[in-house]
Amino acid sequence: MKPRIIVTRRWPAAVEKVLSERFETTFNTSDVPLTQDQLRDAFAEYDAILPTVSDSLPAAAFPEGTARTRLLGNFGVGFSHIDTEAARRLGITVTNTPGVLTDCTADIAMTLLLGVARRAGEGERELRSGNWTGWRPTHMIGSRVSGKTIGIIGMGRIGKATARRAHFGFGVDVVFYNRSKVDDDETRAMAARQLPTIEDVLAEADFVSLHCPGGAENRHLMDGRRLAAMKRGAFLINTARGDVVDQQALIAALQSGTIAGAGLDVFDGEPAVPEALKRMENVMLLPHLGSATEETRVAMGMKVVENTIAFFEGHDIPDRVA
Repeated sequence: MKPRIIVTRRWPAAVEKVLSERFETTFNTSDVPLTQDQLRDAFAEYDAILPTVSDSLPAAAFPEGTARTRLLGNFGVGFSHIDTEAARRLGITVTNTPGVLTDCTADIAMTLLLGVARRAGEGERELRSGNWTGWRPTHMIGSRVSGKTIGIIGMGRIGKATARRAHFGFGVDVVFYNRSKVDDDETRAMAARQLPTIEDVLAEADFVSLHCPGGAENRHLMDGRRLAAMKRGAFLINTARGDVVDQQALIAALQSGTIAGAGLDVFDGEPAVPEALKRMENVMLLPHLGSATEETRVAMGMKVVENTIAFFEGHDIPDRVA
């Protein structure tokens, strides 16, 4: 008997084809997020659930007794939407998809950085609305990027990739905060300086780019106090997780001019986005596009396939996180 699995959202066709061949697979053909009741029922009906970041799996979503499900094969590198302790209690393995989305997510971080600094989103809206009256010396003056300083919070794969693009592409100096010591050829090549606290990074950086995990430990890492510690003309970039930023504090900081602007690809409670953010011209907003390229999404799916096959065949699981 093939293991019975459920895929909670539509995945790239190439990945769905492999899953249908290797497993008894149920696909969510409507591509509408499953309800908490549907997810809870899935634990009794399937050997594996393959969720995405749009599927919230807190402790309450897990059954109280036993579960048929033995594997949660997450489509994504972040897994703060899954209560891993609840999974452990039921003997459920959790995997993720690291590595394959590094470059595309770093590309989006730079897209947001350049877009908000140079007012690209605002400019496009003006042009499309028919309100552009032509070039003039004082029109839509933005902030120069070249030669500035970027502050990376979380110097992992994506943090390093973003720093590399900023430094070698735009001559930007790099400072960073990371909980553990980072001293390798890559950071030395960028002359990147590790500072002892987040506040030290905020004091120096013209652009603060977040690349840390979400979840309870980092929830509202960027709160009102830390936003106030940024330079007044600085920009906040978030391609990590929405809950890393206190959105109400960010709105207040943007409205008061405490910081110059923000570029956001992720949101706390997405797909809901505060109306106040949508009304602001000094904010560039993207609908969670960090890994949204054909190459990367297929690679992510194939990572899940690899983890799932390894699990059910009893081999070492490449990307086990719980």
